[in-house]
Amino acid sequence: MRDLEDRELVRLAISAREKSYSPYSGFKVGACLEAANGVYLGCNIENAAYSPTNCAERTAFFKAIYEGERDFRAIAVAGWGSESGYAYPCGVCRQVMMEFCDPKTFKVIVAKSEDDYKIHYLEEILPYGFCPKSL
Repeated sequence: MRDLEDRELVRLAISAREKSYSPYSGFKVGACLEAANGVYLGCNIENAAYSPTNCAERTAFFKAIYEGERDFRAIAVAGWGSESGYAYPCGVCRQVMMEFCDPKTFKVIVAKSEDDYKIHYLEEILPYGFCPKSL
């Protein structure tokens, strides 16, 4: 794996946020997913019908999965417009992470800025998650 510094992942997530299509909420989110063969950026993409909206995290994951990637280390998420300043992944995004990542080792980094971020592991933010082994 590339094993980028967490701060670099945050920087890339912040840059991905600029591509956000969020004309309805104004809530821009960027994500940087680190995988064995590189990084995959994503942003949130809203839709007037709301339910077809796609989160930044899933945009990054789906790009990586399409490219054949299956070995993931971390994701950094940078939001803008929330009261807390940290944009945690929604439940659907957490479930997608559970499908493809080891919950004990996969890092979820939420960032306000390059200097202000928190690091969690997937099992912390999705305890008792449903995964392929659950079947």
